[in-house]
Amino acid sequence: MDSVVMINDCTSRHRCWVTLDRIVRKSEKRCGFASRSPIDFASEMYNNVGAQPANPQPNPFGNTFYGAGSGLIRGGLGAYGEKILGSSSDYVQSNISRYFSDPQYYFQVNDQYVRNKLKVVLFPFLHRGHWTRITEPVGGRLSYKPPIYDINAPDLYIPFMAFGTYVVLAGFSLGRHGKFSPEALNWLFIKGLLGWLVQVIILKVTLFLLGSGEAPLLDLVAYAGYTFTGLCLAVLGRIMWNYSYYFLMLWTCVCMGVFLVKTMKRVLFAEVRSYDSSKHHYLLLFIALAQFPVFTWLGNVSVNWLI
Repeated sequence: MDSVVMINDCTSRHRCWVTLDRIVRKSEKRCGFASRSPIDFASEMYNNVGAQPANPQPNPFGNTFYGAGSGLIRGGLGAYGEKILGSSSDYVQSNISRYFSDPQYYFQVNDQYVRNKLKVVLFPFLHRGHWTRITEPVGGRLSYKPPIYDINAPDLYIPFMAFGTYVVLAGFSLGRHGKFSPEALNWLFIKGLLGWLVQVIILKVTLFLLGSGEAPLLDLVAYAGYTFTGLCLAVLGRIMWNYSYYFLMLWTCVCMGVFLVKTMKRVLFAEVRSYDSSKHHYLLLFIALAQFPVFTWLGNVSVNWLI
């Protein structure tokens, strides 16, 4: 009897589940959902407990630049920043090229240029060509040719080599008189740098007094550095024969004065915007006369670098 009751109970439960499943399916069809049984629905809910959504919605308040307004803000700030940075970059580049030029330009030399340049510096009276620099169109504007193609172009190779040779010869001269020491060589190095700086200041002041100082600084450094070519010759003559030093010192002073006068007159003065012709000859004479005290001071090789 009990078994019959249990069977009837299970049968009634099964009928209820079947009836409920039919009702659910009809409701899903009316609403347009896929057909799923209550058992499948319960199993899916159990599996999705604690799962995160696949595509979470962004928080509009978590990002400042959100929406259409952020595009306008970013575009405005980007254009303004690009304008500021672009103008600053152009300003810096223009000033660098204006005062310092390209350092690599001054080292484009070869053996032929070095030989011819030394002849021009040490024997300017024998130079029969022009003293102006050669230009060429580069990027829609005129630019000067490098030293390898122009004998009148300044370079830094000869000044640096001449400066090093001057320090070595001066140290050797001290050694012949038993006065050599590392400290003395160090002071000679500093003395040479100060003399080089004095020459640059002389040329820079000359341009400033003419109403313009826009010549590239490395050009002035190169022209002033040619001083050591004559000093090397004078110090070498002192090592070989003391009396030849005075003749060579006088000769190199005159030659360096002539070289700078012709260079400043034909090259640097042509690059400045304007100058007063009444001051022209006085300033050129000042450059020439200033070579004598500079050469005398640098040519006097001694332990005391002040004399």
